[in-house]
Amino acid sequence: MAAPDYGQSLAGFTINLLSTDLARALIFQRDVLLAEILHHDEDLLILRGYHSNWMVHADHTYDHHPLLADTRKQARRGAGVELRLHGCDPDGAAERARQHGFDLLDGPRDQPDHGLREVHIVDADGYVWVPDIPVG
Repeated sequence: MAAPDYGQSLAGFTINLLSTDLARALIFQRDVLLAEILHHDEDLLILRGYHSNWMVHADHTYDHHPLLADTRKQARRGAGVELRLHGCDPDGAAERARQHGFDLLDGPRDQPDHGLREVHIVDADGYVWVPDIPVG
């Protein structure tokens, strides 16, 4: 699908992340989160999983956009943001993350206050992904 057609097809809420290493982002998305890769090239990943679609753009695609400069001011991209994937097995995701050298920030563990089992995984760009499933 042509980029303008894809852009015009989007509705509701979507997420777009910037990445310093799109090849590494592809490994995380595909092999840790088990996301379906709808499109990938040297500039962009388009992903689907867990009833959602999202995108990851290479930093160079934002060379002339103020968001990239703002992102580079931060110690860690995405600090304070949780990207939750409901229905993604946290134990399996944690094991796959370890196998691919990604860091676990917390878990996996049951969170009785949330009614969920979850894990916080830091991807190569510093974004925190939280796969979770209902407990019990």
